[in-house]
Amino acid sequence: MVKLILASNSPRRKQIMTDLGFEFEVIPSNYEEKRDTDIFSYEIIEDLATQKALDVVRRVGQNEIVLGADTVVVLDNKILGKPKDKEAAFNMLKSLSGRTHSVVTSLCGINTKTNRAALISTTSYVRFKELSDELIHYYIDNFNPLDKAGSYGIQELPPNFLDKYEGSFENIVGLDPEAVKTVIQQLEYHP
Repeated sequence: MVKLILASNSPRRKQIMTDLGFEFEVIPSNYEEKRDTDIFSYEIIEDLATQKALDVVRRVGQNEIVLGADTVVVLDNKILGKPKDKEAAFNMLKSLSGRTHSVVTSLCGINTKTNRAALISTTSYVRFKELSDELIHYYIDNFNPLDKAGSYGIQELPPNFLDKYEGSFENIVGLDPEAVKTVIQQLEYHP
């Protein structure tokens, strides 16, 4: 029996996989994310997702499908990663205030039995309202922006933060269900 493995410890990704009805094991990737540039390209994000999956592939058996993912927030073609501290989180959220940005999640699946890989990227768009400094500080003090790309989790935003979004909501959270289904289908996984 082929085993499905999620190469991520993200509680949000685990929940999305559970909601899809998949039985899976979590083996977090130890791949250290390093980028030479903050300029966005799909190749950079797709490579990170692939490297995360490969890290876990090297540690498992020959009858698994491993899913690795990477999510980034992009503003003005620049990648906004996870903030290093509260000040960086404030600056990121301030830069997103009143503007539309994109959220890109790349998903790489690798079938260890067939050595086949499938890769898909999903882009969604988010627009914040004009945010006061007080509202940004409220968010930073009451939620944990430090473990999230772009300093926020859309699923936990206060009501007066978000203007609108386009595309997959789950993609913004960290994993697009349609992408998961497509990748798994391409790798001929039949639970």
